[in-house]
Amino acid sequence: MTNTSILISGAGIGGPALAYWLDRYGFDVTVVERWNGIRPGGQAVDVRGPALDVAERMGVLDELRARTTGMRGMSVVDAAGEELYRSEERTVSGGDLASPDVEILRDDLARIITAAGGDRIEYLFDDSIAALEEGADGVRVTFDSGLERSFGLVVGADGLHSNTRRLAFGPVAPQELGTCMAVFSVPNFLGLDGWQIMHQMPGGGLRGGMVMSVRNGTEARAYLMFDPAGPLEFDHRDIEAQKKLVARELEGDSWVMPKLLEHMWTAPDFHFDSAAQIRLDAWSRGRVVLLGDAGYCGSPLSGQGTSMAMVGGYVLAGELKEAGGDHVRAFAAYEEELRGYADANQRIAVANMKARRAQVAGEAEGAMEAAEALAETGVEEFAAVVGWYAIKSY
Repeated sequence: MTNTSILISGAGIGGPALAYWLDRYGFDVTVVERWNGIRPGGQAVDVRGPALDVAERMGVLDELRARTTGMRGMSVVDAAGEELYRSEERTVSGGDLASPDVEILRDDLARIITAAGGDRIEYLFDDSIAALEEGADGVRVTFDSGLERSFGLVVGADGLHSNTRRLAFGPVAPQELGTCMAVFSVPNFLGLDGWQIMHQMPGGGLRGGMVMSVRNGTEARAYLMFDPAGPLEFDHRDIEAQKKLVARELEGDSWVMPKLLEHMWTAPDFHFDSAAQIRLDAWSRGRVVLLGDAGYCGSPLSGQGTSMAMVGGYVLAGELKEAGGDHVRAFAAYEEELRGYADANQRIAVANMKARRAQVAGEAEGAMEAAEALAETGVEEFAAVVGWYAIKSY
């Protein structure tokens, strides 16, 4: 077997999932992560369709189900907090409550997958790739810390703003979908119990917030969303500047927005980004390959980012195993196997955005109808995409 040493950049979901499978197939795996550990916070994510099969084959599905968010339903409320719509069948964050899907906090999922990988996988926290120099037999990697090492292959699993992609592919402009979202922990001041409340603020666009209880009601997660007036430029590493941006965009007295903004300033796990997609003609270049959001981000509007990352890690590792480490064969097979699945999920995100914008523009007749449309947009189309792909065995 060739290329037995593999460096993965990013310890979110896709990176540790890939590391799990590569380790079991006999590769030597190192994961480098800019954060000083498994990054806390993040939204509730969903493990769906083929990703459930991946989780089961990893032996972590029961643990995932034990750590589910436990949602029982949702409400949509007006500016005064009066309920306009209520459902005990589905939620905005997780979809159909009767489905086998698992909704779990992103940081809980990351910790479970990382722990499942075991002690043979090397993690380099609080570091990042500074330079890549590809040679005939491998890639010489210089890290921000000054460390220099060589690997047979490098995988970029470092998200929408992938540093690995920038180093190997050059600048790639994300395709913006025209909206932004912040997620952070807040006290459960609304007293929610397995419930989420959503409010769309007046003034047009996808502007509003949602709060959901997590961890048996001991905490809550807030989601704040708005459409920027024009192209939005921000440093994705400058958290304080991002908080100021969110506060400026969402000032007002609608619903509990002032309270949410107040808690935002002290939130230790604040995360903010625009909804955007990455579309590339190829997911690999030489000995460097991209995984998940780094290569084919669908945006949170797809509802499939986590599943794509888990499935992508499983397939990439499987194809490397089948090819005996031959990266030329494996990378081509990986992309051929998953390109249609990724494209379908990106299309559903765009369609979902268009449908939501049509609803906001006033196609629904009244407040209750608008709330229902907000909660149930694109349900059937989404279900078709989730069940479209089945993983194979390696």
